[in-house]
Amino acid sequence: MDADHRQDLKADLELALALADAADAVTLPRFRAADLRVDRKPDRTPVTDADTAAETALRALITENRPDDAVLGEEEGGDLSFDGRGWVLDPIDGTKNFSRAMPAWATLIALTVDGDPVVGVASAPALGRRWWGARGLGAWTSDAPGADPRPITVSGVRELDDAYLSTTDLRVFGQQGRMDRWLALVDACWETRAFGDFWQHCLVAEGVLDVAVDAIVNPWDLAALVPIVAEAGGRMTGLSGTGTFAEGDGIATNGLLHDPALALIGTHP
Repeated sequence: MDADHRQDLKADLELALALADAADAVTLPRFRAADLRVDRKPDRTPVTDADTAAETALRALITENRPDDAVLGEEEGGDLSFDGRGWVLDPIDGTKNFSRAMPAWATLIALTVDGDPVVGVASAPALGRRWWGARGLGAWTSDAPGADPRPITVSGVRELDDAYLSTTDLRVFGQQGRMDRWLALVDACWETRAFGDFWQHCLVAEGVLDVAVDAIVNPWDLAALVPIVAEAGGRMTGLSGTGTFAEGDGIATNGLLHDPALALIGTHP
């Protein structure tokens, strides 16, 4: 990466972090608010007034600072840009948690270049945590608001029988007719939990978990997490073993366990 490109990427990362600050200023005051409005979308997933207000605020800032960039967001739509620059936004990943007063939710912000995520931020203000990464600039986290950032790396676990595994909702594997594959991976691993959503992938990036699987996702659920996991030394693909964030499912690992995990859970022949 040349010096000019690195500087440009630093500026984009700084903007992404500023966008996360703006989103936190919208979402956190609405968390556990007595007058929180919760509606249901056609797919029966919840959406709150905080989701829509946060995405509106993010889009306004992107228009102000990067007016030529495309934007795809969960609430207001748009197109995923595979040509040029595009932002991918999930104003609240974990809206079910948010609406039930559970603090495990985050705003996810990604910048893609020609369809490839190069900057990612996951900001979880109710947890007091934030994770971010940019290509060639490393992966980082802060453990409390205002705390100094620290670099993160994936674990060095080399065997599935020593691995800590997580998913979001295991029922989806049954609904998709691949519960047997999920249970095979569960049986191969040391311990299994369901931290779910963005959090499990961030925990892979910081070496707390070793494998995280999502049976069904949208592009805005994973785009921001790709640079974080990659810059921490891990790997994220679809369950086919190819692609990353736009395949409809995903797996993040410490890299060492990616192929063994895919051999059990993957959708390839």
